[in-house]
Amino acid sequence: MLKPGSTIGILGGGQLGRMLATAAAELGFRCHVYCPDGESPAFDVAAARTVAAYENQSALSAFAGSVDVVTYEFENVPAATADFLGEQVDVLPGPRALSVSQDRLSEKELMQSLGIPVAPFAAVEDLAGLEAALEALGRPSILKTRRFGYDGKGQVAIRAGDDAAAAFEAIAGKPAVLEGFVTFAREVSALVVRGRSGETAVYDIVENVHRNHILATSTVPAQLSEATADAARAIAAKVADALGYVGLLAVEMFVVEEADGERLIVNEIAPRVHNSGHWTQDGCLVSQFENHIRAIAGWPLGSTERHSDAVMTNLIGAEADDWAALAAEPGARLHLYGKSESRAGRKMGHVNRFLPRRR
Repeated sequence: MLKPGSTIGILGGGQLGRMLATAAAELGFRCHVYCPDGESPAFDVAAARTVAAYENQSALSAFAGSVDVVTYEFENVPAATADFLGEQVDVLPGPRALSVSQDRLSEKELMQSLGIPVAPFAAVEDLAGLEAALEALGRPSILKTRRFGYDGKGQVAIRAGDDAAAAFEAIAGKPAVLEGFVTFAREVSALVVRGRSGETAVYDIVENVHRNHILATSTVPAQLSEATADAARAIAAKVADALGYVGLLAVEMFVVEEADGERLIVNEIAPRVHNSGHWTQDGCLVSQFENHIRAIAGWPLGSTERHSDAVMTNLIGAEADDWAALAAEPGARLHLYGKSESRAGRKMGHVNRFLPRRR
């Protein structure tokens, strides 16, 4: 159990790192943020910073020597970086969670091994493989690169009449996964936190709406039966246990409505604090950020109980320019990320809106 005054190292300096560092400071920890981008917003709230490439082993060794544990704020940290640091200091969540989540094929194979439903899929290495996969899965299907895809990047839909070669070219011919199309009623996420000793807690299930492949809103409680919500919690805990996970894990799922009820299909996992959990900053006694810090520090997990109904709205690009009106809005709590430049498609902040809890 790390004592207050210990130093937590964070790989990545974006808004998630910023909010992790703020939560850590409230528990008496110092944070050292490591990021190649010298303009990273997390630097503004950290006790120390390192600006260096993730492949710079000299800088990484110095970083490891200055901290008591290392975590990360995004899943595209090179696995080699986590492995190198792990030889010198605890890296949590462990490198296995990082490597699995970085490869869509590995991720789906893990779900299959656990008996967790996923969309029909096939590995694609070349154009011939894509054509064979389309023959097996049909159209429409979604072609996704195995690595480095987020917010809609690295994926293309293939519908009836679409040219397979053009789709494969659109992802630059990279190793990919073809997914069969899932007709779903809504998207939800389960946020599970798991401690060093294996204890777990799951926040209330969140309903998500995306626009242009970027999360627009997260609403809690989600429109789900209690049985389906319980099933989503159980899936998230099962994945966390299988990975030997420590920290906050997000499991994103589709809800399929059928004549005899609802069915869950796992879409993907994120081994980090998650955009769909931002409502917990103001809607719970202990936020996802604080619980992640508690878990990696070996502290008891905090309560995940929700005290209000909530809607989190992402502020994308120029939407954050309306900060004065948002700050004056009753029942709303504004969070801005301190980014220097507003660009189309860039997450600049979020606002949490609350009503008394109904259920």
